[in-house]
Amino acid sequence: MTRAHEVARAQDPVKKAALLLGPGFITGAADDDPSGIGTYAVAGASLGLSTLWTALLTFPFMAAVQNICSRLGLVSGTGLAGILKEHYPRWVLYPAVALVVVANVVNVGADLGAIADAAGIFVGTQVPWLVIPIALALVALQVFARYRFIERVFKYLTIALLAYVIDALLVRPPLAETLRATIVPTISTDHGYIATLVAILGTTISPYLFFWQTSQEVEEERAAGRKTREQRRGASPFELRIATVDVTLGMFFSNLVMYFIILATALTLHASGNADIATGADAAQALRPLAGDLAGLIFAIGMIGTGLLAVPVLAGASAYAVSETFGWREGLDEDWRRARPFYGIVALATLVGVVIPFTGVKPIDALFFTSVLNGIAAPFLLVIIMLAARNKKVMGRQTIGRVLTTLGWTVTIAMFAALIGLAVTSFGS
Repeated sequence: MTRAHEVARAQDPVKKAALLLGPGFITGAADDDPSGIGTYAVAGASLGLSTLWTALLTFPFMAAVQNICSRLGLVSGTGLAGILKEHYPRWVLYPAVALVVVANVVNVGADLGAIADAAGIFVGTQVPWLVIPIALALVALQVFARYRFIERVFKYLTIALLAYVIDALLVRPPLAETLRATIVPTISTDHGYIATLVAILGTTISPYLFFWQTSQEVEEERAAGRKTREQRRGASPFELRIATVDVTLGMFFSNLVMYFIILATALTLHASGNADIATGADAAQALRPLAGDLAGLIFAIGMIGTGLLAVPVLAGASAYAVSETFGWREGLDEDWRRARPFYGIVALATLVGVVIPFTGVKPIDALFFTSVLNGIAAPFLLVIIMLAARNKKVMGRQTIGRVLTTLGWTVTIAMFAALIGLAVTSFGS
């Protein structure tokens, strides 16, 4: 039975609401990983409220892109790499997959290090070795647990993101000033400002989410008993509607968290002149004397929870992309003995990431690097996604309509414009 059927049959409003939240909601929460948290914290600490308006901009962008990816998976019956392999040249497929895997592995390492740093706030000392048992536990979860159990665990981990809403309320934001910064965009040609905008766009509209979203829609259908590609092709209007609600809620939640992280750090760290932070964990430590120990600890809790969610999503997205590229059996509902290459990529991506925190690379360098790298890669991938979503060979009669087409191309153009702005200011500096 598909999730759409379960939603239709559910009588209890609470159960119906819980069933509505699926791959789209998990994707939205995973987008606020320690990489995103670090980027938003740096934006708030260094630029104050001037980037607060970007949350209003990125919400429709994210919702449009992830809805398009969701429809690609639901209608085509395969993941994004599978679509690229079937319908586009290898010179498009291989660089796209290679880029997302490299960025994901670096992101995994940075996120694991961020989890350990945040945990160190609680024990009062650094515990870098903690990345090893955490990584092993997350790999074991994906290899040995069934998909439905993994999905439930991911849903519970999303609760940790409410920590940032609480944090922002603790610092008591001034209403008039906050509303003005939210509604009226701040425009600047400063290189640092534009680089931050590109990083924000790169960490909110990330290539790994494109691959993850499409593959998770396929995973949902497999879990409902649609094992073959032919059984998965096409989607009913009700299934598409349920997916749209799920994805839109997920992206709204993601942007809400982004908004409150920028707000909390702008009103505390930037206001006190403390803009020199290296990670989200540094932001958590810096918040403690400014907003109280509770605010700092809540910030750290959010980092741990979202990191535990993001690491398997990053590793899983890499495994889906590589497996679809080479035609390997893939899926979190597959027995590990039948899908060894898939789970091997999950383990390899995670365990290589474990090494990164011990190399001496500064976490903020790794986090910001992946954000900007994603910002560079995303517009080129978006061109392919938009072409695929309008391609009848891929989507049959269920190609995307005018609204998603308009929003999708607007996002693509905006991402290219941000890149050009970054290049111009970089050359000028």
